[in-house]
Amino acid sequence: MNPRLTGFGGAFQGRRVLVTGHTGFKGSWLCEWLLGLGAQVTGFSQPPETDPALFNQLGLASRMDHVLGDIRGEAAVARVVSETRPDFVFHLAAQPLVRRSYREPIATWQTNVMGTLHVLEALRRLDQPCAAVLITTDKCYENREWVYGYRENDALGGRDPYSSSKAAAEIAIHAWRHSYFPAGDGPVRIASARAGNVIGGGDWSEDRIVPDCIRALRRGQPVKMRNPWATRPWQHVLEPLSGYLWLAACLLHPGWVQQTPETLCGPFNFGPGPDANRSVAELVQEIMKYCEGSFVDAGDPNAPHEAGRLQLNTDRAHALLRWSPVWRFQQVVLETAKWYIDTQDILDPVPIHDRVMDQMETYTANAVAAGVPWAAGRFDGGGGA
Repeated sequence: MNPRLTGFGGAFQGRRVLVTGHTGFKGSWLCEWLLGLGAQVTGFSQPPETDPALFNQLGLASRMDHVLGDIRGEAAVARVVSETRPDFVFHLAAQPLVRRSYREPIATWQTNVMGTLHVLEALRRLDQPCAAVLITTDKCYENREWVYGYRENDALGGRDPYSSSKAAAEIAIHAWRHSYFPAGDGPVRIASARAGNVIGGGDWSEDRIVPDCIRALRRGQPVKMRNPWATRPWQHVLEPLSGYLWLAACLLHPGWVQQTPETLCGPFNFGPGPDANRSVAELVQEIMKYCEGSFVDAGDPNAPHEAGRLQLNTDRAHALLRWSPVWRFQQVVLETAKWYIDTQDILDPVPIHDRVMDQMETYTANAVAAGVPWAAGRFDGGGGA
């Protein structure tokens, strides 16, 4: 446990936490944060897909219960939930790439929809208190190219296999929550989380603008932008993770935010402030302030469709959880660029781990200074259901 990683009311200290998709970019950051908060972490996922991979760079396999498995296997998911008997579940396992979903539509739906159902069915068998946060995406909404942010009660949909699979997963979560976990009355409480476009150190995925930038710049090549004028709600990876963690903590302790379980068992958007709704070109230009290079418009009019404009409204998270983003757009890009610069020639996991912890500590300290409730230490009273 890291004594400088305060927050979340001490909800995770000594508690059993299951993270699906723990070998991915967001999953690795989440597991590192949970370990720093004193949790006993079990991860269930396939091996990392990229080389390098943040999971390997952090040496996480030796510091948590690392279980390899496929979320599409119902029996394997049931087994890990039964054996872990988790107090908290964070379901991140997914096929997360739009362009890949065009190439692999069936696998995308099997992973994102059936995988989510496997988690929900496994949770039905638990007979102990458990808070489960199932992560989907901001792309689950029927995109109408609006200039304002989508709210949790806006229509779900999606023109591509990835977006539509996540909308279907949200529909499944809604149905299972009302059918089997009504109003948060039973031991298991279910919520879903829809995050904006996440960037941060250690993302090495294909077809994502920041790792594409880093790879091109390290090769001395111009950055190729597929959709330079597409706008997205850019946020550092720690922003939505703080939302997931706080939502999970409040599901078991709704009194901390003066709510009832029923009001918290539902969908939540976690996104940045309006200043971070920027185009891809603006993001790349901001990165170039710290990483010397150039960029070109590599748009292809015949490329598969991707949304041109996307942003989230986070009023629900602010009203019910008192959650709000901590870092503005310029600091998000600065912290991301610094991570890649500082770790460029490092192979030893110790300094990479230290760099991640430094950013977590800075983010937590900034949240304390901003008066964000989750950053407080422990809460007096009001912790029950």
